[in-house]
Amino acid sequence: MVMSSFTGRHWLLAVAGLCIASIAAALVGQYAFDMQPCPYCILQRLVYAVIAVLSLIGAFVPGAGRRLLAGLVAVLALAAGAAALYQHFVAAKSASCAFTFADKIITALRIDEFAPSLFAVRASCADAAVSVLGVPFEMWSLLLAVLALACSITAVKRP
Repeated sequence: MVMSSFTGRHWLLAVAGLCIASIAAALVGQYAFDMQPCPYCILQRLVYAVIAVLSLIGAFVPGAGRRLLAGLVAVLALAAGAAALYQHFVAAKSASCAFTFADKIITALRIDEFAPSLFAVRASCADAAVSVLGVPFEMWSLLLAVLALACSITAVKRP
């Protein structure tokens, strides 16, 4: 299938697939390569999980509902990108990221108690600053956020 013939449904399914793959990659990094997550890593993981769920729902909702969910996915992609940038430029240079915005969200939602193997914070932001193929891990997250944003905007415009 040529990308120009993709419908909004296809673009949202692509977003969901990318987000699920990124969470799987993060879990492989965590459990196979001891790349322990900080609060901003977990926050991004949570946002990508929400994006994946909304994208899957949006893929099967017709018309305006699909466009609305695609727009919400775009907003969440911007939030994930902002978290990645903050992690890279601020949090990763800090000795502690306890009681930060990300830590407060995780604590308030109690998501770390719901699914600790997925959402428990296990490192400080400075300790979690690792690279994959020479690129900081959070920059890979930023790339995903940009792709999710582009796909969701395209989904809003497509029938």
